[in-house]
Amino acid sequence: MLQIKDIHKQYKTGDMIQNALNGVSLSFRDSEFVAILGPSGSGKTTLLNIIGGLDRYDSGDLIIDGVSTKKYKDRDWDTYRNHSIGFVFQSYNLIPHQTILANVELALTISGVPKGERRERSITMLKDVGLADHINKRPNQLSGGQMQRVSIARALVNNPEIVLADEPTGALDTQTGIQVMELLKGVAKERLVIMVTHNPELAEKYATRIIRVQDGEILTDSRPLQPEEWMRSQSEEV
Repeated sequence: MLQIKDIHKQYKTGDMIQNALNGVSLSFRDSEFVAILGPSGSGKTTLLNIIGGLDRYDSGDLIIDGVSTKKYKDRDWDTYRNHSIGFVFQSYNLIPHQTILANVELALTISGVPKGERRERSITMLKDVGLADHINKRPNQLSGGQMQRVSIARALVNNPEIVLADEPTGALDTQTGIQVMELLKGVAKERLVIMVTHNPELAEKYATRIIRVQDGEILTDSRPLQPEEWMRSQSEEV
């Protein structure tokens, strides 16, 4: 289970100080589809980046399966990102000169998976997202929706416990965005998916939980973790 306890984060630019997160506390279920909604500058992307280990909190704690990250070293964060987190970005972040198969394989290369297994797992994952006929194409030969499906395949190929999606439909047309959301909805049946979005309609339709943030604080949470759920998860871990 993932917990955030009283997280604070500031950004300093010269004499300017921006409070990105101000005492945020949240607990997440092992499998749910969470949408984080908020205007630009509300702190939602900072929250996602801290959960993903891409950014560091100033104070508070990020607790992973009951273990505090306060004393994490760089190598601990690397291990966490490489094995526990899958990232899906609005801009896809694909390597343009490599095939989509090589792009998906990269996630396994970083994790030290042998070559034969990398290829087999990557092909299987690309089939799962409907791209079996495109594995040897390069990103510029694909549509935006296809590139986002490559990004999702890359995020899932390492079988992470948590998938983080930053505006995954932001660069897509409406129909393609729906296809991507359906894919993420299916993913959330087996793991935790946390999505940052500006689109309340998509959140209402697909997410099982909606958290609204503003000025670095939680405004509302449609389905907070209940004490009995927390106790049950703790007993299962033991």
